[in-house]
Amino acid sequence: MLAIRMTRHGAKKRPFFHIVVADARSPRDGRFIEKLGTYNPLLPREHAQRVTIDKERIAHWLKVGARPSDRVAKFLAEAELMKPRERREQTKKNQPRAKAQERLKAAASAEAAPAEGEKTEAAAS
Repeated sequence: MLAIRMTRHGAKKRPFFHIVVADARSPRDGRFIEKLGTYNPLLPREHAQRVTIDKERIAHWLKVGARPSDRVAKFLAEAELMKPRERREQTKKNQPRAKAQERLKAAASAEAAPAEGEKTEAAAS
């Protein structure tokens, strides 16, 4: 199984990535089949050299069955080589539990009820 992914290069605190096609079982910075481009996260987003890719070779590897990683898929979608992946739904672990949500709803409805009463009195006079 082939993967189109990034390998990290560059010095400590100065990352630079090569976009490569490799066997999915090989280590991140290990052996790869072909280098397809580069990614330099230190450059501004608008800079032309931030992401460079060889569109013809990537199209070839996608046709052969290579699967891009999430980040590389985002780059390929920006380059219009594939359609964007759907965003995963946010987990609900950061939200309050069920009883706490019920209490919040009750408090919100209690606050809204007197406010509506004031509006109807003001409209009546």
